[in-house]
Amino acid sequence: MAIQDYFGAKATFDTGSGQAVIYRLDAVEKAGFDLKRLPFSIRILLEAALRQADRFEITKEAIETIANWGPSTAGQAEIPFKPARVVLQDFTGVPSVVDLAALRNAMQRMGGDATRVNPLVPVDLVVDHSVQVDQFGSVLALYYNAAREFERNRERYEFLKWGQEAFDNFRVVPPATGIVHQVNLEYLANVVQLRGRW
Repeated sequence: MAIQDYFGAKATFDTGSGQAVIYRLDAVEKAGFDLKRLPFSIRILLEAALRQADRFEITKEAIETIANWGPSTAGQAEIPFKPARVVLQDFTGVPSVVDLAALRNAMQRMGGDATRVNPLVPVDLVVDHSVQVDQFGSVLALYYNAAREFERNRERYEFLKWGQEAFDNFRVVPPATGIVHQVNLEYLANVVQLRGRW
C-alpha cells in the first residue's frame, strides 16, 4: 500500500551519503496538536505511525489518537504499531521460525511461491537462553560449554541455519556470543533504519 502523508510531515535531508526521508513531528503540531506534553515514547509511536500511514492499518484517525494521547486516554483506544525491526531470543524465536516454515509449506501445497513467505521487517534471533554451564573457572570453559551446546541442540541449530539461509530479513546470532540485550545494544541495533526508496 502507498504511504499517505496526511500532515505533510514527509521531508528529506542530506546524510552526507545521499538523501534520506524523515517524518517531522512539527507538521502535526502545525495541524493543532500539542506534542510537547507527550512522553518521548509516545512521540516515537507517533513518528512511526506518520512514516507508515497507509489508510488501512494506520489511518489518519489513528495518528490523531496517538497525538491526542494523555493519562486519561491511555488504554482507551487501540493504536497501531509496526516496528522497524524485531529482536528475539531463542525461546520465542524458534517457534516463530517454525511458524514461518509451516506457512511456506502450506503455500507450496497450495501451489504458490513459498519463497514469498518472509518476515516483513528485519528479525535478529539471538541464541542465549538454552546455554548450560557444565564447566566454569577455567580458560577453556567457554569453548567446552559451547561445544556441548552444539552437541545437545544440533537439530535446532541446523534448523535455524536453514531459516537464516531460506528467509529474507532473518539473521541468527549463535550461542556463546552474549546475552540478547547486550548483543542487541552493542552489535545489532541501528539508530537509523535505511531501507529501499521512498
